[in-house]
Amino acid sequence: MSPLDISLADLIARLDEELPEADELARISEARLRAQTLSDLGDQLIDHYVSKAKRTGASWTQIGDAIGVSKQAAQQRHAPAAFERFTHLNRHSIVLAQEAARTHKHDFIGTGHLLLGLLGEPQGLAYGVLMAKAESERGVREAIEAAMPPAGAKALRGHIAFRQESKEAIEQARHASVDLGHDWVGTEHMLLGLIHAEESTAGQVLRSLGFTPDELRETVKAVAAERHTARDEG
Repeated sequence: MSPLDISLADLIARLDEELPEADELARISEARLRAQTLSDLGDQLIDHYVSKAKRTGASWTQIGDAIGVSKQAAQQRHAPAAFERFTHLNRHSIVLAQEAARTHKHDFIGTGHLLLGLLGEPQGLAYGVLMAKAESERGVREAIEAAMPPAGAKALRGHIAFRQESKEAIEQARHASVDLGHDWVGTEHMLLGLIHAEESTAGQVLRSLGFTPDELRETVKAVAAERHTARDEG
């Protein structure tokens, strides 16, 4: 029995159901995009347990043995890097942003893709904050789509680079976390990072929805404290 509650048949059935009019070549392209997402999520799963193992004192040699690679390979691939303090939900939103870039056949990850990634993670605080202000998820998506560049000629294979404005938004998310006294970088902090990228696609969309940097900061501060209290009581 598979340890995962999913099978190849499930993946095939879902793709066929969601793309009933697509021909087989279009389904190949979509299958490749979804395979990349699954691969990215798999890497995040390993990263999660590598991080826990390191906190309990495991060496890189031991971790490499557990993965089946050398110490050097394990350290290169799974050592804490740019997204070290990012929550699982926020890392997933980054994966979804990359998938959005591929879907739109863009050769970059822009702030619009990052905002779409946050919309794709309904368990994140950012999603709740967005839905409390916007009339509907669909309306936000349509606003982002309208503000983004047109689709490219073909989907990019392999790594997709962040645009400079996206790098700055991610850095602003880290600053927002520190400013609020948090020891994590969640989807809520990413939302704050995006609104500070004022001239970006995401910054313009958030302002069009009625958000301001100061108001959004106070909202994030309140909802983060509320969730933290609920966890303590639970």
